[in-house]
Amino acid sequence: MDIQAQLKRAISEAIQSLYETSVETVLLQPTKKEFEGLYTFVTFPLTKTTRKPPVEIGQAIGTYLKETTPLISKFNVVQGFLNLSIADAVWVEELNGILTDPNLGQLPARNESVMVEFSSPNTNKPLHLGHLRNNFLGDSVSRILKASGYDVVKACLVNDRGIHICKSMLAYQEFGNGETPESTGMKGDHLIGKYYVWFDKAYKQQIEELIEEGMPKDEAEKKAPLLLKVQEMLRKWEQGDPETVALWELMNSWVYAGFAETYHAIGVHFDTMYYESKTYLLGKDVIEDGLQKNVFYRKPDGSVWIDLADEGLDQKLVLRSDGTSVYITQDLGTTDLKFQDFPIQRGIWVVGNEQDYHFAVLFAILRRLGRSYAEGLYHLSYGMVDLPSGKMKSREGTVVDADDLIEEMLETARNRTRELGKIDDFESEEATRLYHMLAMGALKYYLLKVDPKKRMTFNPEESIDFQGHTGPFVQYTHARICSILRKADQLGVNPVGTLNLVELADSEQQLVYLLTQFGQRISEAGTDYAPSYLAQYAFELAKAYNQFYGELSILSEPDADKLKFRVALSKAVAETIQKTMELLGIEVPSKM
Repeated sequence: MDIQAQLKRAISEAIQSLYETSVETVLLQPTKKEFEGLYTFVTFPLTKTTRKPPVEIGQAIGTYLKETTPLISKFNVVQGFLNLSIADAVWVEELNGILTDPNLGQLPARNESVMVEFSSPNTNKPLHLGHLRNNFLGDSVSRILKASGYDVVKACLVNDRGIHICKSMLAYQEFGNGETPESTGMKGDHLIGKYYVWFDKAYKQQIEELIEEGMPKDEAEKKAPLLLKVQEMLRKWEQGDPETVALWELMNSWVYAGFAETYHAIGVHFDTMYYESKTYLLGKDVIEDGLQKNVFYRKPDGSVWIDLADEGLDQKLVLRSDGTSVYITQDLGTTDLKFQDFPIQRGIWVVGNEQDYHFAVLFAILRRLGRSYAEGLYHLSYGMVDLPSGKMKSREGTVVDADDLIEEMLETARNRTRELGKIDDFESEEATRLYHMLAMGALKYYLLKVDPKKRMTFNPEESIDFQGHTGPFVQYTHARICSILRKADQLGVNPVGTLNLVELADSEQQLVYLLTQFGQRISEAGTDYAPSYLAQYAFELAKAYNQFYGELSILSEPDADKLKFRVALSKAVAETIQKTMELLGIEVPSKM
């Protein structure tokens, strides 16, 4: 039952009956906290047609509603604001419906498929803090879209080729001495990342030496021996040189094993994988097609371009004069491939905002090529993640590795829970699972509660606080409710079955009202690709429950109907918190 819709209809009928006039849309807003009521209807716009003062209009509509609909228990008028309180019977009926809804948190099927591409790791370094925001966003948006009724395909495009990959390979060839993940005890992605940093240091040192010998800096950067060697290695790889390809396959296999561990730790998986090494030659046919359609044009040197100046995107190279691809060429081909591989209507790319221009160009080209799917493409652009100490840089080795951060979060979770004495009765295996749940809950919630578009600073200490707008606060509230439900079960209080009408406190009404918002919040988060909406909703629910818990007695309530209602309300809040956090990719503990 949609209370708002019913209330709007009743107000419309009241205006028609009282003033013989109709309104196109009835707008309701939340009542301000200093006044009694849940919804507020503003009467000022009616003064012109009714020629009545706003207070009189409010009194008349309020009285009409009170007499003609069971929705309203009471009302008050403050100037031109009609504040309406919803009857207890309505809330009890709502909770009965929520408790018996088999599809709670799942909206009707839309018969539409969406692909969400996220993560996009490079095989020359481990995943870092920025990748975590990307992975959590992509995973959560996928879950939210699935709950919104879409069929969802989770995809990952691995950047496993190119000059940056060859830098790690060359450094390993030059300095590796045959070491392996097994011989060093390092995860494969960390081992390869070490050589990426080594290459950068050695390359910079060579540049300095050339400059000292009198060579200009820009020339030194182009003629440093390591750069020439790495360019030669890339040529060999592209020509299929067996020795180079074998080294590439070996080092990539180490990286993939390392990635798999990290993905498992953060609870992320994919339905399909694409690899740049297999897609980088795609797109040339698209360019040929575009030339025939006069979407592209060829310059005298043989290079192919598109003019997007009228869209504010300038001229863009899509094929070099020697016939080799640029990045946009590959993306054109890969996008076609995705829509051939899967029956999808929409494609979403979760990629940092430094690529805003690239995606604007990609989508503009696909529209001009007349691709049927072109209007269903979306770049979920997100801001970078900084640490309190500042920016991160991969080449200089100042990036926070995802694995190191997860370990740090685990340690912090372990220390915090022990300090608070929350798990003294836990067996070690159960405690370890809880530490991981809290660490990942803190990390994911902190990175997801911020609007994706905003640049943010991640503060590990702040994220794991058991008070405030954090994952552990919501997780602890869920554990508290589960404890109450276990005690209720021991007392023989069964929340199952139809609830009888009882008089409700404001905090109970507020909780039921928030529960009725669940479907709408999922829908809004899916429409705007915004997990932050659901992080906020989980926090509001947890906060409202703690207020209810602080104000009213639950298990010691003498009235049997009220006792059953409060236990049933607790059960519904626990289930909704659990489902909301699951949409963020976060588990909640049943005890702490």
